[in-house]
Amino acid sequence: MTRIGVQAMMLKDEFAEHGPFETLRRVRDIGYRAVEVSQIPMTAANVAGLRRAVDELGIDIAALSASLTARPGGESLTDDFDKIVADARRLGATMIRIGMLPVEAMASLDALLDFCDRSNEAARRLADHGIRLYYHNHHVEFAKHDGRYLLDVIADHAPDVGLEIDVHWVQRGGLDPVTTLRRYGDRVAMVHLKDYRIGSLPSEAVAALAAGDSAAFMAAFTGVVQFAEVGEGNLDFAAIVPTSVEIGAEYLLVEQDERYGRSPLDCLTTSHDNLVALGFGDLF
Repeated sequence: MTRIGVQAMMLKDEFAEHGPFETLRRVRDIGYRAVEVSQIPMTAANVAGLRRAVDELGIDIAALSASLTARPGGESLTDDFDKIVADARRLGATMIRIGMLPVEAMASLDALLDFCDRSNEAARRLADHGIRLYYHNHHVEFAKHDGRYLLDVIADHAPDVGLEIDVHWVQRGGLDPVTTLRRYGDRVAMVHLKDYRIGSLPSEAVAALAAGDSAAFMAAFTGVVQFAEVGEGNLDFAAIVPTSVEIGAEYLLVEQDERYGRSPLDCLTTSHDNLVALGFGDLF
């Protein structure tokens, strides 16, 4: 069964201030029952708080996050494999997701292939523990090498790694989210629900152009693409959500990278209410 949940990256300040249990209690009160853990330090206290949320609030831990190799402030499958497995088991999570390519793999095919090989090896090690590994896209994976998307290179060269498709970044990469979901089909277990909005051109940009500062104007002109609450932008979630269900995605995770002055809980409430209004209340 497909379930709509929350990507915890947007709640990292709330986790730091209020702790996992209280933060997830507020998230549950909005109507969400599942969470993907990302950019939350997996300290003993935080893991214990997450476990309490599972036991007392009925929160479902959709996935944990890890990088392939060491990154500041995070755990890696290279250096922290045993701890990551232990945390997943304690929290009942059966999926780990890698949230981004190493920077060098964005610019070098050799580095990308090395990432694929090492990720596939990590996926096989995790499988021995009953855990599946997934890779989350941004827009850079829709650059082409010899006519092929980098995401296709990853899919082909890391066959044991599944995919977590982020529909906002698909759109920003120039592709249609529904077509892309169908393209990767049963490789996709998780989908990030994140809207794509074109904001208003700020008055400062008009003034900059009038003053002859064309560079400032063009920066503002090309920077009007925004992240948005689900249903507040231009993506067709009336088609995206059913397509995600159709291909067998297990979790659809609401996320918003920038909130433009709104609180995370207010944004999550808007996304929840819009998804319910679209007829998807039964997925919560």
